[in-house]
Amino acid sequence: MNKSSTTADDILACARSLIVTGGYNGFSYADIADVVGIRKASIHHHFPSKAELVRILVARYREAAEEGIANLVHSVPGPLEQLRAYIGYWKACIGDASAPFCVCAMLASELPILPEEVALEIRAYFRFLSGWLASALERGVQQKSIALANSPQVEAEIFMAAVHGAMLSARAYGDTDIFGRIMDPQLERMAA
Repeated sequence: MNKSSTTADDILACARSLIVTGGYNGFSYADIADVVGIRKASIHHHFPSKAELVRILVARYREAAEEGIANLVHSVPGPLEQLRAYIGYWKACIGDASAPFCVCAMLASELPILPEEVALEIRAYFRFLSGWLASALERGVQQKSIALANSPQVEAEIFMAAVHGAMLSARAYGDTDIFGRIMDPQLERMAA
């Protein structure tokens, strides 16, 4: 793992990778110990339970997403361009396998079996992303750069579902380019 990171960071990075590959029940502390090169007791020292480990992972994931979106809004003019940049981010992550799937989308598929504290963090992520998308779409409508068939809130949910569905399709077909082939027409559909 990265020499400049802490053991806790290494554990979280490993857990994230294992969740994206196999979901919440697809890994154990033994798997993390093998990858990170530490004893299971060391993991328990940092994260007393798997639920706490994943809760912290999802909370940090959401915080990083909030920071990333804030930077995107600050540096990219125009709501449609911001949506294109967001899709471009995921195209790059899926293409180079650095983040081939959204951790929260993966875990959302397992909500019925997840501990409540993890589920709360996942729902917070979805509310944040949906809220940002709805506000970007609303600004785009006001600026006449985006045209919508439904309310910004409904279109935000449609867009978010399309992003996560396109991730699934890329994984199912083993074709990283399919994400863009699905999402580019979604962006064009909204351009006024």
